Amino acid sequence: MNTLNNIDIPTFLSEYWQKKPLLIRNAFQSFISPIDPDDLAGLAMEEDAESRLIFENGPNGPWELQHGPFTEEDFNKLPEEKWTLLVQAVDQWVPELADIVDQFKFIPKWRLDDLMVSFAPKGGSVGPHFDQYDVFLLQAHGQRQWQIGLKYNENSEFVDGTNLKILSNMDITEEWTLNPGDMLYLPPQYAHNGIALNDCMTFSIGFRAPSEADILSNLTDHICAELNEDERYSDPDQKDARSTPAKIDDQAVDRIQAILLKHINDRAKLSNWLASYMTESKYEELQEPLEEELEWSELTPFIEQAQIITQNETSRWAYYESEDIFQLTINGQLIEAAHPNVCHEMAKHLANNRHIQATDIMQWLSETQCQHLLLELFNLNHLYFDEE
Repeated sequence: MNTLNNIDIPTFLSEYWQKKPLLIRNAFQSFISPIDPDDLAGLAMEEDAESRLIFENGPNGPWELQHGPFTEEDFNKLPEEKWTLLVQAVDQWVPELADIVDQFKFIPKWRLDDLMVSFAPKGGSVGPHFDQYDVFLLQAHGQRQWQIGLKYNENSEFVDGTNLKILSNMDITEEWTLNPGDMLYLPPQYAHNGIALNDCMTFSIGFRAPSEADILSNLTDHICAELNEDERYSDPDQKDARSTPAKIDDQAVDRIQAILLKHINDRAKLSNWLASYMTESKYEELQEPLEEELEWSELTPFIEQAQIITQNETSRWAYYESEDIFQLTINGQLIEAAHPNVCHEMAKHLANNRHIQATDIMQWLSETQCQHLLLELFNLNHLYFDEE
């Protein structure tokens, strides 16, 4: 997807991204959903899938939330209208949905979170609310009416008596009906309410946007894990404090600030943490290495047959490079940081593309280190051979 219908990517990024909502008609032309409602219900019954049901008028009160996994009996008891089934990270289960997510890599891949699928019968909604992250809402099946409002925040008024953050009041500024293939982009904090006009499915492509509190908390935990008890506050330049023994002077603050700056100014450590943090898997149980490791001789026939190499749907890739550093990180783990530069080019090619022709990397495979890296990625199950 090189354009968002009639809007090119640079225009979208400069005028809309994190600035204002945008309705995109026919973003995916002649769109047919790779999954149907029965597929989604089946996935919601899986133990490893994160699923929810939201009832506008639940048996125990308005805007009732129930968590899965669900059973056939649960679905058989559903009312005819005004409920929604949501399943997170369906792109990790369905390769065709991972390919849809791959269309949004005009935003860095490490910012992408997942593709959530929602199904609702007529009247189904999750209520007027806002998200703290960017989201693209792709209509996959049926029709949904979207009401768009102003920006709201955590100080806004919410409906009492529910675990959901439903806005008590929402001023509607726009109202659109989306058909399959239409898409709505919403920046963080813009209120929205989607109401199913008939049986409909919507794909929500969301982006990771950690709070500054989460960033600082995780970063300090990461730094602290590498420190030992010998690294302590010291003041060999201490002056006589008898006249004001309770005073914290500027020199003490400077020493503490120096400790902090020493660690956060280390760009190698900071980039390593950022890649680890932003590629961390939400569902570690979905990604496991191969039970029996392959040998290089077992890979070469597939490469020679010009097979397609595909990133595993459960793998999150990122890399960082500078004049002195190259780091490849997948699912929070540092994979590659010390091989020759020729392997860096292969690693970047593999990281930037969900699908590649095996012949695309032949130029690097004369290097033993590159063979080792590729073999490691297959054995960790971050790559697999795909059909044409």
